[in-house]
Amino acid sequence: MTQHFPSFSVIVPAAGVGKRMQADKPKQYLKIGDKTVLEHTVEKLITHPRVSHIVIALDPQDPYFDLLPLSQQEWITRVDGGSERADSVLAGLCAVNNADWIAVHDAARPCVSHADLDQLFSLYEKNNGGGILANTVKDTMKRAQQAHPNRVAKTVDRDGLWHALTPQFFALKQLRQSLTEALEQGVTITDEASAMEWAGWPVNLVEGSERNIKITRPNDLALARFYLSQEK
Repeated sequence: MTQHFPSFSVIVPAAGVGKRMQADKPKQYLKIGDKTVLEHTVEKLITHPRVSHIVIALDPQDPYFDLLPLSQQEWITRVDGGSERADSVLAGLCAVNNADWIAVHDAARPCVSHADLDQLFSLYEKNNGGGILANTVKDTMKRAQQAHPNRVAKTVDRDGLWHALTPQFFALKQLRQSLTEALEQGVTITDEASAMEWAGWPVNLVEGSERNIKITRPNDLALARFYLSQEK
């Protein structure tokens, strides 16, 4: 008997402006080669055999997306994003009705690998809760003083610390309920996992590649360009 492997939808929040990039447009629309960062990211996702549908949450006044060939794809659903990431993700969750599980991936992470997606999506078969791609912390960690943000208050034990990455992959109904209730109660939500943690759901850590960088500053764009050129 052939085992059935379901396909998944991915939400890509892309309503941010990316001020730290100091660019003339949001970072997801900066070019790497002949494609925008957003196009590279979405291409990585949709070419994975388990991904069949992508929801992109955009600023309602976004003037760039409709200019991309990507905007005409039948497997794309566009929704209006909100002022915060959590608002955009929730808008995306409300646009997906016929799925049990959902992944959420940063628009500015074009270097995610199919091997990492394989590992993350395998949580579905293991039936022990959702999870996130993450990297163990390898550097010595310092906490700054509150009164003097550029001075060290103390060294923080790095054992057990991880850098949270994306995609983050959870049961759709659990994530939608957790995000909704957390926002209603004014909880600070930094990523999808933080909403699930707050609601008491298990969150598994899946170690991923360190190449899965998030483009937030100008130097990150050059590094992403290097990684993508190596793949070719």
